[in-house]
Amino acid sequence: MNKNRRVIALGFFDGVHNGHGALLRRVVDKARELDAVAAAFTFDRSPTAAITGQTVPLLSSVEDRGWLMRSRYGIQEVVVSNFDGMMRMDWEDFVDRYLAEELGAVHVVAGHDFHFGYMGKGNPRRLQEKCAQLGIGCDIIPKVEQDGITISSTYIRTLIAQGEMERAVQFLGHPHVLTQKVAHGKKIGSSTLGFPTVNLHIPKGVIVPAFGVYTTKVCFGGESRIAVTNVGVRPTVQDGDRRVTVEGFILDFDGDLYGQTMRMEFYHRLRGERKFPSMEELAEEIRRNARQTREYFQEKAEYQ
Repeated sequence: MNKNRRVIALGFFDGVHNGHGALLRRVVDKARELDAVAAAFTFDRSPTAAITGQTVPLLSSVEDRGWLMRSRYGIQEVVVSNFDGMMRMDWEDFVDRYLAEELGAVHVVAGHDFHFGYMGKGNPRRLQEKCAQLGIGCDIIPKVEQDGITISSTYIRTLIAQGEMERAVQFLGHPHVLTQKVAHGKKIGSSTLGFPTVNLHIPKGVIVPAFGVYTTKVCFGGESRIAVTNVGVRPTVQDGDRRVTVEGFILDFDGDLYGQTMRMEFYHRLRGERKFPSMEELAEEIRRNARQTREYFQEKAEYQ
């Protein structure tokens, strides 16, 4: 493999969903054919948010985006670019000076709606024409549909905001993920339920799933464990702190994970978040949710 030659997927790739997968698989195949590095180009922040000034919650952090592209599709290198700088760059300079000269692109792959450069003047047609002039291969991937719906980050964002996690998984092609360092919590799970508790904070700008209780898996140190996870403000716990937290009760595990980096994978929403009359009733409900979580993953294993 020639490390100075790259086949590059172009896009933002928020969530790294099944539609993005069509681009990334093409890149990996072409890189193998051309003896080049399979790479993906992405931005440090949402282009839509930067251009419109609107708040657009992300499906995945930059770190999770990179991990998904590498682990699921075999992308070898992820290039994260400053969007503000690219937005000020002439579209032709982006292709010949940045992609061709700086990154060594020998082939690029983009989606049908990819725009780039100053005022978004770069588009798929211009990209193909400029690449042809430079002797660079270029594939434009048409929209990808599933169940008659165009797969998009916007659609999946709506599903997660509504707690429709299983349908989101179908369109993502993988569980919704959140990777963070484990923070200090109230240790309610350990003291009251006998389950180790992990607390994660959702990074600024990343989407908050609908408040409620989910079946999840937590991955750390090469291990994967099932967990019951609450997303919300924990209304039963009277500590005056209304900050949104992600609190996971890990089943069949004993240990302190504070300070470790953990990836949480969301599969299914069991119920909405609600306030219980007492901590004892909350504890009993979480035990019931733990049984439901075991049954959920046992059933999944039977069908795999």
